[in-house]
Amino acid sequence: MEKKAKIITVAGKGGVGKTSICASIVRHLVEAYPDKKILAIDADPAVGLSVALGVDVKLTLDDIRNSIVDSVENGDTKEALELLSEARFRIFDALVEMPGFAFLAIGRPEASGCYCKVNSYLKEVIGILANSFDYVVIDGEAGIEQIQRRVMEKVTHLILVTDQSKKGGQVIATIKGVADELISYDKIGCIVNRLTNPELKDLIEAPGVEILSFIPADSAFAANDIKGQSVMELSADSAMLNGVKEALQKIEIL
Repeated sequence: MEKKAKIITVAGKGGVGKTSICASIVRHLVEAYPDKKILAIDADPAVGLSVALGVDVKLTLDDIRNSIVDSVENGDTKEALELLSEARFRIFDALVEMPGFAFLAIGRPEASGCYCKVNSYLKEVIGILANSFDYVVIDGEAGIEQIQRRVMEKVTHLILVTDQSKKGGQVIATIKGVADELISYDKIGCIVNRLTNPELKDLIEAPGVEILSFIPADSAFAANDIKGQSVMELSADSAMLNGVKEALQKIEIL
């Protein structure tokens, strides 16, 4: 029987601390499940998750994809077909092994032109790879369309991140609407990040999505970030880690 990975996708509008929350999820999984296989996938072109987790990325999935596309454009069909069949093995070259988890960067968005066969094949390979792990955590760029197009159509847990603004809540509702059309998920929840005043909690809404936790603005996290330290080096009592832990418990990951 094929093992079914728990696939946790983190999405939200830009600038709300999505990547930091994603890195915190990876840290909690590594600490809670030392005997499990954990994969972190950075699907954001900015490759911020690698920095947040202290990973040095040498090769992205798009580097592999572009080498295939270049062969097609140069008319070297035989080589392109060979590269396509080898892509499954070459993805392992792009995997970075870290203490407690593995890391894969998707890279930049695809260039102009449609290479649907290449894209769908690589997405299929990611799906095969994911099932070699117990937990897969995906950090996507703002929105959900890119995750569906380039990484996964089926996830088990969808965690949406917002700030305390009214617009943030509206974006969450929009992303949920798109997610309902484009991807399949089992559980969904929302984290409200950078809360400046606990009294604002009752005013914040995320229509159609349960709020899993409120994370106050965290000066310890900000200091850690300024020093260029990864989330793995963050103090265990930080508000960020505590808030993410509460969310993971509510959505039944921890």
